[in-house]
Amino acid sequence: MKAIHTFLFSGLTALTLLGCNQSHANNNDKQPKNSVHMKFEKVALPYATDALEPVISKQTVELHYGKHHQAYVDNLNRLIVGTKFENADLETIVKESDGAIFNNAGQTLNHNIYFTSFKKNGGGEPKGKLAKAINEQFGSFDKFQEEFTAAGVSLFGSGWVWLAKNNSGKLSILKESNAGNPLTSGLTPILGFDVWEHSYYLDYQNRRADHLKKLWEIIDWEVVSARY
Repeated sequence: MKAIHTFLFSGLTALTLLGCNQSHANNNDKQPKNSVHMKFEKVALPYATDALEPVISKQTVELHYGKHHQAYVDNLNRLIVGTKFENADLETIVKESDGAIFNNAGQTLNHNIYFTSFKKNGGGEPKGKLAKAINEQFGSFDKFQEEFTAAGVSLFGSGWVWLAKNNSGKLSILKESNAGNPLTSGLTPILGFDVWEHSYYLDYQNRRADHLKKLWEIIDWEVVSARY
């Protein structure tokens, strides 16, 4: 994930596996021969911390990515030690865990997707298959934007608003509280907007709607379309 093209993959599994570093534990003699311990890391930013200004300030990126995201990753790595998830991939943990492990795994995956959905001078509209699916499901890109933004504004408390697809490619908008991710509903996340206050409060204070509307100006539709 050292460059933005790293994220032009098919399938979410590639995203999650790139978000972690596989390494053998020091006490290899105590593990099964083929056991691999996966130490998770937050995804590398494909842009400079000031690249998204003025939509998202450098200070917000540094705090959100550098502090909040890092804390979820650190907590996850600590919590899975000695559990059945110690050698699991991130997707599996999100699908099968609960409690503190789920919260930190979900937030690790959510933020990996979130931070790689943007680019400097992004915006515009998607093309190709994703554009066609949006038009078929929502009537137009403008209507999709309105519905997606409204979902994020109306979500009570902290959480995420997601664009997700099912196995047949049909799109839907989901509101998830806290660390929720469409994977737990059998869907694949395509695009997620973070509506936790830490994602926007320094720049927009309590104006969540203003923040969500501005995010459309920095979306990297090439990456989002690749997820579809």
